[in-house]
Amino acid sequence: MLFKRGDSQRFHRTLAAIGMVAQLAVAITLLVQSSDGAIRSYALGDWQPPFGIILVLDRLAAYMVLISTLLGSAALLYSSGGQDARGSNFHALFQFQLMGINGAFLTGDIFNLFVFFEILLIASYGLILHSGGRKRTLAGLHYVVLNIAASSFFLIAIGTLYGTLGTLNMADLAVQVTNMDPRRAALVQSAALLLMAVFLLKSAILPLHFWLPRAYAAAPGAVAAIFAIMTKVGIYSILRVYTQIFGDHAGELANFAHVWLWWGGLATLAIGGIGVFSSPDLRLQVSYLTLISVGTMVAALGMSHPASYSALLFYLPHTTFISAGLFLLSEVIGRQRGRASTRIVKSRRLRQPYLLGALYMIGMLGILGLPPFSGALAKTLILFSAQGSEGAWLWPLVLGSTLLGIVSTSRAGTTVFWRSGASASTKGPLLNLRTGGAVVMLIGVAVLMPIFAGPISAYTDTITAQLLDTNAYTEALLGVSIDTAGEESGP
Repeated sequence: MLFKRGDSQRFHRTLAAIGMVAQLAVAITLLVQSSDGAIRSYALGDWQPPFGIILVLDRLAAYMVLISTLLGSAALLYSSGGQDARGSNFHALFQFQLMGINGAFLTGDIFNLFVFFEILLIASYGLILHSGGRKRTLAGLHYVVLNIAASSFFLIAIGTLYGTLGTLNMADLAVQVTNMDPRRAALVQSAALLLMAVFLLKSAILPLHFWLPRAYAAAPGAVAAIFAIMTKVGIYSILRVYTQIFGDHAGELANFAHVWLWWGGLATLAIGGIGVFSSPDLRLQVSYLTLISVGTMVAALGMSHPASYSALLFYLPHTTFISAGLFLLSEVIGRQRGRASTRIVKSRRLRQPYLLGALYMIGMLGILGLPPFSGALAKTLILFSAQGSEGAWLWPLVLGSTLLGIVSTSRAGTTVFWRSGASASTKGPLLNLRTGGAVVMLIGVAVLMPIFAGPISAYTDTITAQLLDTNAYTEALLGVSIDTAGEESGP
């Protein structure tokens, strides 16, 4: 694609479509392979862990790769409706973005997690500026500066870990943390906290959340849709690192991060609810709904129970797909409204008011968590995973943010779809097989997930069980369990 920049859009779209079909085939194959519970690895250049670059396939990695690939397929289908032609190198950047995201899910080494973070970030810098505009340039500048600073902290953190523990392989780090010199514990904890700050910034947790609403609201529809998985990369990194490296086996550093995650998630839930309630724009509204979902998932991480992890993994595809579909839908609504765009103000009637209104209602009811849609099941699983006093904090904030979301989306829906003028807009493209197909695919998850809730929930339980079995992970990659490695290495 990069070498054929001057060729027609049809060439680029065809090549991108072939690439996505191949990625889907690989993602499904990986999911099938991982279903037997075995942990597989691939050592690049045949350099064995902990010395070489290694990719690791387990149930969690396969699950996340499938989610990102399905999301990428829908976003690519939508972009082929014409959005990809408004700037250069869209499809090449889009593929680099997916490469970075999927690489982050599959890597077994923290340094290469940093490398894949940089690949997806560099691609996202170009994508957020796709088709230009003052708002996108300003939002892109803030996004770039913030992520460059985060990348610097990421390097400092992994440099400190390597200097104290002598490795960056995740399996080996789990062994070294268990058997490290107690005098190094404070330094390792400092590095781990700095690393967590980077992941929380990627996830957009309060007070590191301020970049998300502006960046997501300004991005083109297809880009905002694929960005819906970006915050989940940060959440995945926290789940992977702070359960497998700093989990129950880590001595005095065991589960030290969860209190930060718990209160950070609750605070983000509160600020997300206030943001949704006060949003004057449909895109901004969806951005704050994304922030609510981030707060909910991080609070589930902070509870650190197997039930809360499983509930989080059920909730993750629900919020990813539906929020992406709502970003696409908001753009279509804005383009049909003309000058009013996505602002929640009275304007001329939409060209497709009934279709767009029905999709908006299903998407919003789904993401807010009202029956019979997927969000109701996902939020119920998270709420009932709370233990003891956790429920006293989690229930009011989740239900309160949901109530604020209902009020906000009701106001927006009545303004956009009911309080419109008598004359219909004659501008703005209609939903077609490409753009409409992508929106329906993503928002349709709100209806499909309840139908298959049993198998999905059972599968997230097996993912959680494998994730928490750190001994199985180290045995698969290093050939030793944590306890055995400690006996062999001695005090």
